[in-house]
Amino acid sequence: MKLKHIVVFFWAVLSMGFANLTSAQTMENKLEIIGKNPNLPMVAIVSTGGTIAEKTDPKTGGAIPAVTGAELVAAVPGLNKLANIAVLSFSNIDSSQMSPTIWARLSKTVDQILKRPDIKGVVVTHGTDTMEEGAFFLELTLTNTKPVVFTGAMNDASSPFPDGPGNMYNAVMQVCRDDGNDWGVTVTLNCYVNAAREVRKTQTVNVQTFKSGEKGYLGYVLGDKLLRFNTRTKSPKLPLPEKLPNVVSVAMYSGDDGSFVRQAADSGADGIVVQGVGAGNVNAATNDAVKYALSKGVVVAITSRVYHCSVEAFYGDQGGGKTLQDEGCILAGNLHTDKARLLLILGIAKYGKDVKELKKLFEM
Repeated sequence: MKLKHIVVFFWAVLSMGFANLTSAQTMENKLEIIGKNPNLPMVAIVSTGGTIAEKTDPKTGGAIPAVTGAELVAAVPGLNKLANIAVLSFSNIDSSQMSPTIWARLSKTVDQILKRPDIKGVVVTHGTDTMEEGAFFLELTLTNTKPVVFTGAMNDASSPFPDGPGNMYNAVMQVCRDDGNDWGVTVTLNCYVNAAREVRKTQTVNVQTFKSGEKGYLGYVLGDKLLRFNTRTKSPKLPLPEKLPNVVSVAMYSGDDGSFVRQAADSGADGIVVQGVGAGNVNAATNDAVKYALSKGVVVAITSRVYHCSVEAFYGDQGGGKTLQDEGCILAGNLHTDKARLLLILGIAKYGKDVKELKKLFEM
C-alpha cells in the first residue's frame, strides 16, 4: 500500500471517529450560556435562520441571513429577567431551504439539549414558510416531553416594526410557565399558541399568519400569563431512521392526466401523497394513475386541498374517496398534504409498506 493511500485510509478512520461523537459532546462546545441567575430557569434557544435572523441587503433590497443566535437574544429587552439563556446556532438558512433531513438533525439536537436537567425547555427560531412542517416533524420524533416552542418573525430585523423580539420573549415566557407543559411542540407567534399538528400559515406577509382552523388556538400569551383555550390533539411518536424514505406529494388539478403520479411511481418513490379535492376525491385519469402506482408497490395517501375537516370515504364513483380507499389508498384524515408526507416518511421508515399499520398512524 502506497504512503498516500495509507494517509488517506487513516484520515478516513479519524474522520469517522469525529463524525461519531455524540450530539451531546459536540453541543457542549456550541451552547453559549447567557446569564447565571440561580433564581431563574434555563431556557435553550436554538436558532435555525429565517426572517427573524435576516436583514435587508442594501445592495439588493432583499432580506438575507445576517443575525446570529446570540444577536437575536441580545435584541430582546427584558429577556434576562425571565430566564438564563443557552444559545445554539444550529443553522442560518431561509426555511424554504429546509428539508426532512435537516429536521431530523434538528430533532436529535433538541432531544439532546432537553436531556440536560438544568434545561427547562427549548425555543426554536425558524423561518415561517415551513415552520408548521418543522414543528410537526419534531412533534412526531422528539422523545423528551419538556416544552418546545417554535417561533419566528414575519418582519425582518431591519424592519421599522420587527416582530421577532416580542415573539422570542413570549416563547421563552411560555417555556418558563408550567401551564402549557402538556401541549407538546407548539408554534407561537403574535401571542397566539398553536398545536404543531393543526397549525397552518394563512397569510404571506401579515404578522397574524398562523392559525389552527376549526381546532382553534391552544392559548394566548398575555403579559406574564399564559391563557389556556384548548388541549392538543396528540400525534403518534415515531423513531428517527438512519435513512428517510422517498415520499413525494402531487396535487391533482382540474383536467389532470395523472402523469405526475405515474412519473413519481416510475422514479422510485416509496410513497406518494396525492392532494385531491373535496372530501378526498380525484378525477378518473388520476385514479388510473393511482392504481398504477399501487400496482408497483408504492404507498399512496390521499389528502384534500380544502382547509377544514378531513378526507372521508364518502364517494364511490371513479376517483371517489370510498373507491380510493377500497383500492388500497390511505385516507390521511385532516392532515394537510405537507404534514401527511412527513408522517408517511416516518411511518414507512418504521413499518415499511405495511398499509394496515400505516393506516393506524393516520387514524390517531
